Amino acid sequence: MSTSMDLIKPLVTLVAIVNPLAIVPFFIHYTQGYSDAQRRRTVRMSAFSAFVVIAVSALIGLQLLSFFGISIASFQVGGGLLLLMSSLSMLNAQPAESKTNVEELRATEVKASMGASIAVVPLTIPLLTGPATISTVVIYADKAKHLWELAVLVGYGVVVALATAIAFSLAQPIARVLGKTGINIMTRLMGLILAALAVEVMTDGLGKLFPILSKAG
Repeated sequence: MSTSMDLIKPLVTLVAIVNPLAIVPFFIHYTQGYSDAQRRRTVRMSAFSAFVVIAVSALIGLQLLSFFGISIASFQVGGGLLLLMSSLSMLNAQPAESKTNVEELRATEVKASMGASIAVVPLTIPLLTGPATISTVVIYADKAKHLWELAVLVGYGVVVALATAIAFSLAQPIARVLGKTGINIMTRLMGLILAALAVEVMTDGLGKLFPILSKAG
């Protein structure tokens, strides 16, 4: 992350993947029986959990790759492919990280009706942050050459957390103003941006795995 453009890319990618606006309908659905106090607590816990996932991925993600003997180049190709798949979901107006099936939705509704917190699962994981988010943070952590750059990456977790808190706190007004169509348009736009960034990540990884490709370019 040696240039200002490189510093901006991680933030753009994270915001595109997490995209709290796309999760607003889920938040409204899961918290429809909550009191105002329960809803505020869910907002705070979801935002904080999203920050923790990003911060932990930035600080120890590379160490975990090293422990399992996975090269960053291979991880870039795999992570880039995962980002591309996520972008395709977003282009179909689906949340990037959403893998929640019908059974999980019902189980979550039961938990919510019993007063259990749904802030961490499924709101934060997997709806807000999941494999694609973690992969992105680890890939950009490898590009950090100085501690301050790593600190900036962790700081982006704060930005994502704030965006999540704002989106969830204003969930009802956002849903009224944007409506389903507006949220779908925003999600598709983010998906298009994410697809372009995914190709860049994969190209970088393939260039490291097969240097002849870099020379050919």
